[in-house]
Amino acid sequence: MNPRERVLAALNHQEPDRVPVDLSGHRSSGISPIAYARLREYLGLPKMPLRVYDVVQQLVIVDDDVLDLFGVDTIELGRGFALRDEDWREWVLPNGAPCLIPIWFRPEREASRWILRSPSGRIIGQMPDGALYFEQTYHPYADGKPVDSPVSSVLDENMWTGTATPPGPLGSGPDGYRVLAEGAKALRQRTDRAIIGLFGGNLLEMGQFLFRNDNFFLLLAGDPEQAQAFLEEITEMHLANLEKYLSAVGPYIDIILFGDDLGMQTGPQISPRMYHSLFKPYHERMWKRAKELAPVKVMLHCCGGIRELLPDLIDAGLDTFNPVQIASSGMDARGLKDDFGQEIAFWGGGCDTQDILPNASPDEVRKHVREQVQILKPGGGFIFQQVHNIQADIPPENIVAMLESVNSQ
Repeated sequence: MNPRERVLAALNHQEPDRVPVDLSGHRSSGISPIAYARLREYLGLPKMPLRVYDVVQQLVIVDDDVLDLFGVDTIELGRGFALRDEDWREWVLPNGAPCLIPIWFRPEREASRWILRSPSGRIIGQMPDGALYFEQTYHPYADGKPVDSPVSSVLDENMWTGTATPPGPLGSGPDGYRVLAEGAKALRQRTDRAIIGLFGGNLLEMGQFLFRNDNFFLLLAGDPEQAQAFLEEITEMHLANLEKYLSAVGPYIDIILFGDDLGMQTGPQISPRMYHSLFKPYHERMWKRAKELAPVKVMLHCCGGIRELLPDLIDAGLDTFNPVQIASSGMDARGLKDDFGQEIAFWGGGCDTQDILPNASPDEVRKHVREQVQILKPGGGFIFQQVHNIQADIPPENIVAMLESVNSQ
């Protein structure tokens, strides 16, 4: 099988020739540039420019030699853009190492921190010295949502929705969707890896981005009618964007990725009843429409313990989810595979990143990965990735042990 066939077979609950591997195919299966530089050195590979494509989360582009070495079967649609040297400019990582970042991402230095400003000049994000990521500093609806304020009018005032992603400014210009389509088509022609298109379509998270977590939880519990009006508005916005997005890239991608962290370490952030009544109808509308517009599989990025929500997520049309946070309550791989393995594919759960990957020995990592693969592989329905991004402090020997163990038995 080629990589695309391998991934699609697994998503269709067919056991492929080997377990498909995802590394940096989306923004929760990536790697820190600090860890990546150490990995290349450990492997004896030549030094390459560190191209940090997601500066907020500090994620680096993984070069083809590493993707090939570890048999990676996926690629993010963003790799079809920012291909010229002039698309990048010099910056510096938190550890002082030089790197490149997209020209459209313009952090400013202020005292002992890096800051991000919105077009209005407001500070919307910061990375203090000693930190490894940017953090949100401003919530447009922290004091409530004005009745006459459309959500679209404040998206530039939020760190998560106000920072450009590939293809950058060109993608928001008058020819933006043509540029998007051309880049997607060119990427499709030069790779046989499964292409993941990052869409977003966040619901719970959008409320948290704009209102702040505490305020949005209070709104959900205390004024469900206003909460529903907000969710209706953003769903209509997402659906309009989905039509344009898939009209441009639908023929060239294999998976469309939505995002909504619904879980915590201890279980869901909201009750199954609240998910069923307030959120499921909107997820169902978006996921159904995506499949009507293009021959895509629908994936949800959803951290934490979400076992109790899986029946509704499956019923709403979800094909797969990542990162399968196996250290969270209710997320034991064997229980998930036994109870839901025929209905949904697990994109992740291959290696615990909270304790095992940072703290275990390479031999312990190998043993853990082999056990996870043995549980999740049978009958297909499993794409390997570690549970979320590889952080800056992860030993390179553990990364190698993890990736070499996936298909070793």
